[in-house]
Amino acid sequence: MKIAEIHAREILDSRGHPTLEVEIALSDGTRARAAVPSGASTGRFEAWELRDGDPKRYHGKGVQKAIANVLQVMAPAIRGMDASNQEALDRRLIELDGTENKSRLGANALLGVSLAVARAAAHSQKIPLYQHIAELADEPEPRLPIPLMNILNGGIHADNALDIQEFMIAPVGAKSFQQAIQMGAEVFQMLKALLKKRGLSTAVGDEGGFAPKLQSNQEGLQVLLEAIKQSGYRPGKEIALALDVAANSLFEEKTGTYRFEGDQMASNDLIQLYESWLDEYPLISIEDGLAEEDWQGWKALTQRLSPRVQLVADDLFVTNPKRLQQGIDDGVANAILVKPNQIGTLTETLQAIRMAKGAGFGVIISHRSGETEDTFIADLAVGTASGQIKTGSVSRGERTAKYNRLLRLEDRFALKLAQWKGRL
Repeated sequence: MKIAEIHAREILDSRGHPTLEVEIALSDGTRARAAVPSGASTGRFEAWELRDGDPKRYHGKGVQKAIANVLQVMAPAIRGMDASNQEALDRRLIELDGTENKSRLGANALLGVSLAVARAAAHSQKIPLYQHIAELADEPEPRLPIPLMNILNGGIHADNALDIQEFMIAPVGAKSFQQAIQMGAEVFQMLKALLKKRGLSTAVGDEGGFAPKLQSNQEGLQVLLEAIKQSGYRPGKEIALALDVAANSLFEEKTGTYRFEGDQMASNDLIQLYESWLDEYPLISIEDGLAEEDWQGWKALTQRLSPRVQLVADDLFVTNPKRLQQGIDDGVANAILVKPNQIGTLTETLQAIRMAKGAGFGVIISHRSGETEDTFIADLAVGTASGQIKTGSVSRGERTAKYNRLLRLEDRFALKLAQWKGRL
């Protein structure tokens, strides 16, 4: 199971931008590939995504430099390595880059190779990818994740008045993944009907959710509740609500405050607002409620709301074990959003997941807004038994590809759905 050939190519992501795809061939004839996603709402501490910067080609977003790094730097160094030894492979890639944030070779280049090798190793052993990941993660009981479905968009994901970036539904009462998808799809279609009835747009955005011109964030919460109820489900019992505030986009460094619904708000003001929403709505998860450098605010947020709701750090932790450890030590957040391209290798991703679980943190495996048809994160969520996944709405092929992969895994391997462990 030696690495024999490495190839890389430029493909398009779901937003029409180029991205990197890596293809690996092993000595036994096995071939596998992996495509790398790209984020729109990115934290400043994420590993470096290498783009060409040539304005004459793809408006500077080409990835020919990353491809050259795969072919000219990585390929000669890893050819002949054992594909089943993921840790050794990723260590070699990290050494080749030699920087803290993967800025020499590019995290997108490293990740493409890392994921493609993992998939090739699974194919070579004739086992599903999730099982190979479970072995790498020392996870004895793979589980299907509860989906957090982003069906209503605001913030930088939409051209409307909503400050909050993602309004999600979580089918926490589902008994199977198939039932979870059915519940989510029914609410999605009901939401579409309700928006049409109001004369609002039902066009979908980058992640497949609707982006109507609603007047306030609370109106967004209210219309989701209405869609849940009219679909025949009980809010908070069968389907709960979740938010991604993406507070980085609201934070103003000069004033140290947040611009929210036309007002300047301090961290404590936002915390009080979230607290009032917890009293009024069946919210189970709030992601990026404060900005990535507002550590004091995050401490206060965690102290106040941690017993009541899942507090997810994305931009704060960026799937980085070092930043996650700081959060654990400081008593900040109680869950982490995991995006492999934020850190650059599968091994480091698994390290972050293992560390989060050890601290009792929730773990949510996540897509990016610029996605591909690659379904690696679906197997990652199952193999690590993370319990939750974010892969967008139930529309657009790059989003449903992940859901369909999970449906197939459930059907073929009779996997069980994780149960919601937080407070309802």
